[in-house]
Order: sequence, then C-alpha cells, then structure tokens
Amino acid sequence: MGENGTALLVVDGANVVGSVPDGWWRDRRGAAERLRDALVAVAERGLPGRGGPLEVVLVVEGAARGVTGLPEVRVVAATGSGDDRIVDLVRAARAEHPDRDCLVVTADRELRARVTALGAEVTGPRTVRP
Repeated sequence: MGENGTALLVVDGANVVGSVPDGWWRDRRGAAERLRDALVAVAERGLPGRGGPLEVVLVVEGAARGVTGLPEVRVVAATGSGDDRIVDLVRAARAEHPDRDCLVVTADRELRARVTALGAEVTGPRTVRP
C-alpha cells in the first residue's frame, strides 16, 4: 500500500479504448476522454474485490495525448511507447513504496509480462470499461 494506503491503478488507455469496436478510431481523443470520465467512479469506489479509493493513472498516446487529467484521474501522455511509460510508472511506484499495491489494466500480453515481473497485478479492459 502507498503512504496513505491507496493502491495504484495504471490504465493502458489505447488498449482499453481499442478493446471494443465502438467507432473509437473516428475520434481517438474523445474515446480517451470518455474512458477518463468513466475512471472517476473507479477511483472513488474501486474495483470488484479491491475497494476504493484508488490512485488512477490513465496513460495515453498518439492522437489522445491532448487529453487532460481530472482531480480523480491523472492523465500521463506517453511521448514514445505507451507500454514503456506504463512500465516506468510501475517501476517508480514500486521503488518508492515496495509494498504498494499496483494494478495495471491491459490485455497486451507483453506488457502483462513486463509489469508482473515488477510485482504488479494485471486485469483486463472489461474491469474498467464504461
């Protein structure tokens, strides 16, 4: 747990947005904003089996990089690979607070392997989809 007992939830924005063929490709930024807005409730109430509040970080890349954060959801724009940025966030969180719970939301197999090697748990996109 973190200093205040809050678990860290890092969301792979591109992967979660792309998990449902709802036309997101026509408005990538808008799709990322809708996901960010849906994550507000997740930050407050938590996830099944993991109560809130949670510190939520949404990692965006590409056309979604202009999405701004909210008080409940920090948005981090990846200048390069979104996966690399997620790994960096988990690594930094675990280095600062080794006992802190870190959960990454993605379906990307390679990213799953990279973050679990750092001690994070992983869950799929359905966990946070609006």
